[in-house]
Amino acid sequence: MLQYSKQADERREAGPLECWCLHGAVGVAADWRGLAKRLAAAAISTRAVDLWRFLDSAPLGLPEFARALNAEAAGAVSRGSTRALLGYSMGGRLALHALLETGHPWQAAVLVSAHPGLDSAAARADRLEADALWATQAFAGEWPQFLRAWNAQPVLGATAIRDAPAANSLATRRREVARSFMDWSLGAQQPLWQRLSAISIPVLWVAGAQDDKFLALAQRAASLSPHARLAVAPASGHRVPWENEAWLAATTARFLKSGEL
Repeated sequence: MLQYSKQADERREAGPLECWCLHGAVGVAADWRGLAKRLAAAAISTRAVDLWRFLDSAPLGLPEFARALNAEAAGAVSRGSTRALLGYSMGGRLALHALLETGHPWQAAVLVSAHPGLDSAAARADRLEADALWATQAFAGEWPQFLRAWNAQPVLGATAIRDAPAANSLATRRREVARSFMDWSLGAQQPLWQRLSAISIPVLWVAGAQDDKFLALAQRAASLSPHARLAVAPASGHRVPWENEAWLAATTARFLKSGEL
């Protein structure tokens, strides 16, 4: 049964293993409902985190978010012996920062279409400039026009995550969405490549077979840690959780339960 927390997170209780799910940019906790139902069928509980609540009162950088999420997870009542982290795109980058904090509470993680960081300062500056424009559109522009422009990006493909009414309802969080383009921009993120080997828990890097850019990133990332594995989603682009939901649910469940693919 779906339950809501006072912070607008969505929870499904299904078993002793609990997976916290972090949505992508311009996303909501409800984006995980389909996957959460499938994981529940595999006896895996989920908590889909409303990331916007972390930005509703003040700016919050990537390391600060990681510490806040880890503290919240460490203080939460555990439903079992294992707590895992699943992040998609922006949520994957946020999850990665959480895994790099000392003493984090996670036992395993699945990172989908995630970017460990831009190598050059020039590339990061360019990304900050581009994300500043997205922030302006999200905060002050026409919301439907902003959504159309966002979803029209070639990297995202043509797969819709949610219907138009649900997408438009996110306009109530447009301030937080705009803030995320600045605080959690890929341009504001220091490259994490050299730190990946320090992650001591099993991590599954996931990318779509048709998402050339992020498949290459996932291959590189998985090669840098002895505890990392790579899974390639067939017939999928960037939005793996919605383009191949059944495959991701089965792959995630198998990995979290056994550490194997």
